[in-house]
Amino acid sequence: MAKVRHKDSRAELALRRALHAAGMRYRLHAPDVIGRPDLVIRSRRLAVFVDGDLWHGNPEEVRRRGRTSLADLFPSRTEWWVAKIERTMQRDREVTSALQAQGWTVLRLWEHDVLRDPEGCARTVMQAVPRR
Repeated sequence: MAKVRHKDSRAELALRRALHAAGMRYRLHAPDVIGRPDLVIRSRRLAVFVDGDLWHGNPEEVRRRGRTSLADLFPSRTEWWVAKIERTMQRDREVTSALQAQGWTVLRLWEHDVLRDPEGCARTVMQAVPRR
């Protein structure tokens, strides 16, 4: 677990490069914004999260790994790992709700989507920017 990055992951760096190349400017990991989003555009109140497929419970990740359930991914300490990931998923929902209640637009991108098509994900972010 110590090697799992909580910021500056390959997916996050790929998205940042694509957004910067498209002329988008942003802040990183704003500590004063609930959930500490990976990218923040304060003037437009946009928070972008790049969620890791496994740690944030992407159901596609289970299928991609040839399993039928989240529990199948963890042969030992199964209950602990499943509870940990479910807590992360619940926290993601709570953070999204709290930010939306404060008037933020929240965008959550899956790691595999960003790695597969960083420019397409950058377009998604740019389209999500609220217009004034």
